[in-house]
Amino acid sequence: MEKLNILDYSFIVGYLLLTLFIGLRFSARASENVGEFFLSGRKLPWWIAGTGMVATTFAADTPLAVAGFVAKNGIAGNWVWWTFVSGGMLTVFFFARLWRRAEILTDLEFIELRYSGKAARFLRGFKALYFGLFINAVIIGWVNLAMFKIIRIMVPELNPEITIIALVLLTTFYSGLSGLWGVSITDAIQFVIAMAGCIILAVLAVQSPAVVSAGGLTKALPAWMFDFFPTFSASSSTSITGAVALPFISFAAMAFVQWWSSWYPGSEPGGGGYIAQRMMSAKNEKHSLLATLWFTVAHYCLRPWPWIIVGLASLVMFPDLPMNQKEDGFVYVMQAVLPPGLKGLLIAAFLAAYMSTLSTHLNWGTSYLINDFYRRFLKTDGDEKHYVTISKITTFLTGAFALYITFFVLDTITGAWEFIIQCGAGTGFVLILRWFWWRLNAWSEITSMVAPFIAFSYLQLFTDIAFPFSIFIIVAFTITATLIVTYLTPATDREHLEKFYRTTRVGGFLWKKVSKNLPDVVSDTGFTMLFVDWALGILMIYSILFGTGRVIFGEMTQGLIFIAVGVIAGALIFTDLNRRGWNNLN
Repeated sequence: MEKLNILDYSFIVGYLLLTLFIGLRFSARASENVGEFFLSGRKLPWWIAGTGMVATTFAADTPLAVAGFVAKNGIAGNWVWWTFVSGGMLTVFFFARLWRRAEILTDLEFIELRYSGKAARFLRGFKALYFGLFINAVIIGWVNLAMFKIIRIMVPELNPEITIIALVLLTTFYSGLSGLWGVSITDAIQFVIAMAGCIILAVLAVQSPAVVSAGGLTKALPAWMFDFFPTFSASSSTSITGAVALPFISFAAMAFVQWWSSWYPGSEPGGGGYIAQRMMSAKNEKHSLLATLWFTVAHYCLRPWPWIIVGLASLVMFPDLPMNQKEDGFVYVMQAVLPPGLKGLLIAAFLAAYMSTLSTHLNWGTSYLINDFYRRFLKTDGDEKHYVTISKITTFLTGAFALYITFFVLDTITGAWEFIIQCGAGTGFVLILRWFWWRLNAWSEITSMVAPFIAFSYLQLFTDIAFPFSIFIIVAFTITATLIVTYLTPATDREHLEKFYRTTRVGGFLWKKVSKNLPDVVSDTGFTMLFVDWALGILMIYSILFGTGRVIFGEMTQGLIFIAVGVIAGALIFTDLNRRGWNNLN
């Protein structure tokens, strides 16, 4: 196995020095106050905020996981995450402006803006620890796991454990120095580097001797592996170990239930997590909406095809990899096709993807631990300098805990994805409706968090029902339990509800009981057209996504028709937004 040369290492070292320089450049601004450290002083333009969202969801694990989906179920296996388009567009048109309008530091602060009483305080503190530390550490852990595999295969002369520890320390250092400003600027640079690297890899993969001698991907692999939609018939199989066509029932669970019901980082129904953080850091409501729209387009239309192509090529080049190692096929393709120099560039690209995700999660998780736990419950009277200092220390501790999860808890990337989706199934029902239905209370949200674990544990211990079929049962149980608890517990205080409505001006008929007492509040209107824009947005994304795929696989006419439909849908969206007036987005 050929080792990296000086040119390879120059790309890698140069990239690392660049990120360190940016961290130092923005360190003074980040130290001013927690608003600068966690929200960039609410001054990010839409293209930086949106690109930051894309870069964070493009981690080192993502291409490997996509390769695993393709190996298991063909291209249609990507519906496990393609279905989140509907939720993403819901965030764009219904929630982006509301998050910016709320003027809060974290999305957990929303809990006490919306709910009242001890239950709200408990929920905010619990979620700060649960998401900011434990779930965040799992996410960082599976990102570390992907980078571990890349280092182990691509740079065998390095100790992967020590290398991962060093990378976490470096990322912790620059993100702790620079806050969200530095994280956001590096994210934009890292996204460009990572995308360029993956495109180069995809081109070289399809030109590899193994693929060319087999007649190309479409001749070397079964036809069903190139289907964009699942089969309605019995599952097809192939000689490729364990691969089967995605059954329609699996697709139905994802397309009709998962996107609105399941909590998943980066695709939270109603927005949330680091996506909400970037929306709240935008200059104004207009920039918040545009940032989220750009993120959704780039997330689904620009990123996936290089990964899918490399995943397909890995099946041709390394057909004997067992199913539990199909994710590694992506890295083996890198090792096989990249010449000296380009290996270093691709490793730098994956470092960019890895570090952008890691830095955002460290900053986001720390914002929960400091703003929603430490500052809210432990020390309420500190000055800004104190909280910024504690934030930097907490960033380091979060990174250290994530390293423990990486080396001693996690096994596979796709397995972690499925666990997160199932244990958040049903929670999305509350995350959406808490904005638009006055009757939901803090106990409703608590129940929506606990119920999925109960249902998931029962299915794991006493049945053979597995993902994605489990989604139907977990969601039904969670929503039923949530509604029962909602009506058995008191509503949020009327005065508190009125304050929330005045702040967000959310509107809608499910707030009539509150809004009728607030005739002076001008609420949002035009929900019908927002739903139209939402539907057009979904059509735009899928049309461009599938059109690009058709063009790549040589079906030019059909591909261009798809892309034209997507462009027309996008034009109609912007026509409506202009008609209703961007000036409404303060």
